Amino acid sequence: MFITLEGPEGSGKTTAVEAAVKELEARGYQIVRTREPGGTPIAEQIRNVILDKDNTKMDPRTETLLYAASRRQHLVEKVWPALKEGKIVICDRYLDSSLAYQGGARGLGIDNILNVNMFATENTFPDLTLLFDITPEEGLKRIAANASREVNRLDLEKLEFHHKVRNTFLDLAKRYPERYVIIDASKSREEVAKATLDAILSRLCK
Repeated sequence: MFITLEGPEGSGKTTAVEAAVKELEARGYQIVRTREPGGTPIAEQIRNVILDKDNTKMDPRTETLLYAASRRQHLVEKVWPALKEGKIVICDRYLDSSLAYQGGARGLGIDNILNVNMFATENTFPDLTLLFDITPEEGLKRIAANASREVNRLDLEKLEFHHKVRNTFLDLAKRYPERYVIIDASKSREEVAKATLDAILSRLCK
């Protein structure tokens, strides 16, 4: 099963899934955790270019193509092999982030971004997408309070940009209801972790 985690900046998806993974592994499931952009050496190099705070002049279409290139390499080297071995892959961000950030917030159009990524991924969609929903104000507040968290180029965008990201994610949840589960990320860590585990187990047991 291919599970992806999505959400606005500061939604806490990475923290929430840690407890879920421990419980799943205790139940005997083989889990591969990974992230985008990145996850493999080549993809991580592309990540460094995309998120470098000095690259403020990066064109939105360049950004889109770099994400797609990183995504392709990640699938080839890590995701597809793990799925073929019968493992559960849990990926922090995937295709929907490009749809939300470049398609929605950058204004390039969801269908345009989807077409680029369908070529890059050979039409690979997740089996389950967990959307950790939170207001941009709260998400950015969390980032500011977390000194250990990486601050990247996208964190520095204006508040309006982050509102567009969130709204596009919510639109995507309506567009793909068969694979989306929305989790209220404003709740306590324990509540969010439980909702995460419940959503994954519910899909695994189908």
